[in-house]
Amino acid sequence: MMAWIPVALLAVPLLGALLLLLAPQLLRPVLRTYGLILSGLTLALSLLLVATFDYDRPADVQFELDQSWIPGLGLRFHLGVDGISLPLITLTALLTFLCFVYLCWGNARASGQLLTTKPATKAVPTTGAGPAAKTEPATGTRPRALIFTLLVLEVGMIGTFLALDLLLFFVFFEIVLIPMYFLIGIWGGDGRRAASIKFILYTLLGSVVMLLGLLLIWAQTGTLDIVALSASHGAGMSRSIQILAFVAIGIGLAVKTPMWPLHTWLPDAHTEAPTVGSVLLAGVLLKMGTYGFARIAIPVLPEGATAMAPWLGALAVVGIVYGALACLAQRDLKRMIAYSSVGHMGFVLLGFATLTPVGVNGALFANVAHGLITGLLFFLAGAIKERHHTADMPTLGGGLLATLPRLGALLTFAAIASLGLPGLAGFWGEMLALYGAFQPAAGLPRGLFLTYMVIGGLGAVLTAAYFLVMLSRLTHGRPQPPTPTSPSGTNVVAPPPDTSDEQPAATPAHTTTTTLERPPTDSAIEDIDRHELLAWTPLVVLTLLFGLWPGLLLSLTTPPVQALLGAIS
Repeated sequence: MMAWIPVALLAVPLLGALLLLLAPQLLRPVLRTYGLILSGLTLALSLLLVATFDYDRPADVQFELDQSWIPGLGLRFHLGVDGISLPLITLTALLTFLCFVYLCWGNARASGQLLTTKPATKAVPTTGAGPAAKTEPATGTRPRALIFTLLVLEVGMIGTFLALDLLLFFVFFEIVLIPMYFLIGIWGGDGRRAASIKFILYTLLGSVVMLLGLLLIWAQTGTLDIVALSASHGAGMSRSIQILAFVAIGIGLAVKTPMWPLHTWLPDAHTEAPTVGSVLLAGVLLKMGTYGFARIAIPVLPEGATAMAPWLGALAVVGIVYGALACLAQRDLKRMIAYSSVGHMGFVLLGFATLTPVGVNGALFANVAHGLITGLLFFLAGAIKERHHTADMPTLGGGLLATLPRLGALLTFAAIASLGLPGLAGFWGEMLALYGAFQPAAGLPRGLFLTYMVIGGLGAVLTAAYFLVMLSRLTHGRPQPPTPTSPSGTNVVAPPPDTSDEQPAATPAHTTTTTLERPPTDSAIEDIDRHELLAWTPLVVLTLLFGLWPGLLLSLTTPPVQALLGAIS
């Protein structure tokens, strides 16, 4: 009866994107609010989904639409929602809407206004001269393209969480790659081209391997229906086939998660992406990989999951410790937050590896908590970079709580939430994942998982360490005059005197020349603007709500988790 809601969730942003192509001149006067209206309507539909969901049976598929798609191949357009996908659909719609709030509202001169038409920055030669010269990103010169990209990205993200057919899941899973590639490559920083190419190559190669695993399941079972495959718990597939399919699908999902050692595309992508790109990448795209483990890999291939769980746990705890140590070595704030995602996703994968209701519930809870908290962290990191023109922490200096008290206070809140302070959302997922490792599923080596629990606990301590080091660098201490920086954030001496009337002297072929800019003084920097406060407040409220009342999420995910672990338990 309510099957139209999932269709509308996909149709609204898709039709909005198509209208931008068909009637660009008609929509030009309302571009600043166009994306806001469409994403707001999508958010309203997701809230309608939340309001009408039957919470007495969260393990059942609701709002189901099952129509023939390609009859010759037996493919179906199968959509639906259960207690696992509902929080992620709502999180996706919320973060997309908040990104448009951040872009569209407030003063046109405010920081982060990529939809404001601005002149392109002149080329800045870095090695000799000629076509190799770098240019600063001309953000804001393509507002229609930016809105189109974000709307198509939203279609792919929501569709991934709605899909109940393996091939349909794969199609939506791949749709997000192209808009994210352009989001990084067009509106990113100096290294945007290399970062976007690295992102697309890693994710496409992982997807090819995942597709082979999905086709192997189809060949063995004769169906692509996720609901039927989950209910059969691997029937029709031998143990060796399940292991092979789990490894293939797991590699594709691990690249998107990302899991160590397949994570190396992530720091560059986050560092170079614009603020809204980093928020959606961390808040939603990474969750698509971990969601695939809960929706496909574990319930459809239970014997493969049991065989590979110790290996998955080992890679997870290595990622936890590696991510924390990498964060301690970072100077760039956005890059540090990117590496923190590797560690946090390690806790999610550790929860899945335990194959217990406690551990998997912890993984699903950590998914949502990470989306809220890390989305807020990237919003704040972007705001700091836009105000100071650098994210280099030694260059920024300390005293943020004195110079920009509201921004410094929000950064402190987000950091302590991410390090797992009890009472905030970041605590429960990590705690439940570690507790699940204390008592893994029957058939798994308990001594090995106890070792994983100890290593994961050490990673939690290191997580607190790098966030506290970051806060000591940025928010505490006496304010220092900002050091002049180049556009790339490199410390330099004071800018040279104006010699615009003089003829520039010739430079050797290998001499590096850089255009210098002086960051604004503290008195010229504004604290949090209205549009920023509107975009960030919901994330703060939800972080507090789920931290103080975790049962809101756990009561929703527990029944479907018990169902998907049926064959294993």
